[in-house]
Amino acid sequence: MTELLERAIARLQALPESEQNAIASIILEEIEDERRWDEAFSRSPDILAKLAVSAMARSYSNYALNY
Repeated sequence: MTELLERAIARLQALPESEQNAIASIILEEIEDERRWDEAFSRSPDILAKLAVSAMARSYSNYALNY
């Protein structure tokens, strides 16, 4: 465990139980959300690459139309 996390937990321990639970829920939701994003991105690198190419092409087209 990092020193920063240890300090955060030490401060959390001083809070009322309801606040501890609220913050714990936020942390767990954030961890789960990160896991889902990582999983989604790992399953779709081709889709992401196509979206990037499409966005770059649109950007270039807009640039070319303005000049």
